[in-house]
Amino acid sequence: MAILLALVSMCSTLLGGFVALRIGERRRLVLGLAAGVMLGVVFFDLLPEALAESVQPVHGVPVALVATVAGFFTVHLIERSMAVHRGHEGEYGVHAHRLQSMGLLAASGLVFHSLLDGIGIGLGFQAGASVGVAVAVAVICHDFADGFNAFTIPTLYGNAHTRALVVLGLDALAPVAGAVLGTVIHVPADLAELYLGYFAGFLLYLATADILPEAHAGRPSRWVLLYTVVGAALMFVVAALNN
Repeated sequence: MAILLALVSMCSTLLGGFVALRIGERRRLVLGLAAGVMLGVVFFDLLPEALAESVQPVHGVPVALVATVAGFFTVHLIERSMAVHRGHEGEYGVHAHRLQSMGLLAASGLVFHSLLDGIGIGLGFQAGASVGVAVAVAVICHDFADGFNAFTIPTLYGNAHTRALVVLGLDALAPVAGAVLGTVIHVPADLAELYLGYFAGFLLYLATADILPEAHAGRPSRWVLLYTVVGAALMFVVAALNN
């Protein structure tokens, strides 16, 4: 099941890439909805499940929350080290990218993200079917935006469309490979709070630091905010039905 859902994630990534130049302003609404879904998964599914598994606190703080912070900063450090600023070139002042390889290096960070996404799906199903499905839904929503950026970032750095398509293909295959790894690698049950909390931090960063800023870039739109709220509300309903 984890691998099948990862294949859906692959299709979502490809869809995001292929509509990158055609969707226009409607892309912001899709990104807003995706961010809301991801936030809903974090706060209504992953964190409650991780805290329920939490046993030994660290100086009074649940280990799951420590893992969440670690997951958040892991993605942040990866993006900063690879100089990924996911589009928004106009917001960074006058600057030049001297090497086309910099664009490929930046996009490789997205491929690594997608690999971790797939691993998260596999590990989620080890924690339970409902957790695995919730994680997969969040990943599928996120990977649409990831596919969009996997195509646009290389082209912003001067790479040809053919190279961008290669990066898009790798980004699409990465969650499938990750799901295989997450299914094969057995994680002890007593570590559930760690990887659930860690992946919650991972998704929290992607939603708040990547997708939401991109959704709100440009002229203000109340519709984007509404779609974000709707996405979170949908995941609240899903979580409520699963309990």
